[in-house]
Amino acid sequence: MKNMKLPKRAGNASIAVALEEGKNYAWCTCGLSEKQPLCDGKHKGTGMSPNVFTAEKTETRNLCACKATKNEPFCDGSHR
Repeated sequence: MKNMKLPKRAGNASIAVALEEGKNYAWCTCGLSEKQPLCDGKHKGTGMSPNVFTAEKTETRNLCACKATKNEPFCDGSHR
């Protein structure tokens, strides 16, 4: 895995996720997770780690799948 170019683009559009206020989420930064856009631990051995964040309120937010956002973990349209 060390020779793989990371992060891997995991999609070409954002993924809507229902967030619950006060709950912690681990956004996948490597692009290898099979549970995109959230981490499933596939980053192990890559030197990367998830971006853990706490939802500020209960709402549905678009999380980045292309991994090019400048506003992690949220989509900023960089996939276009």
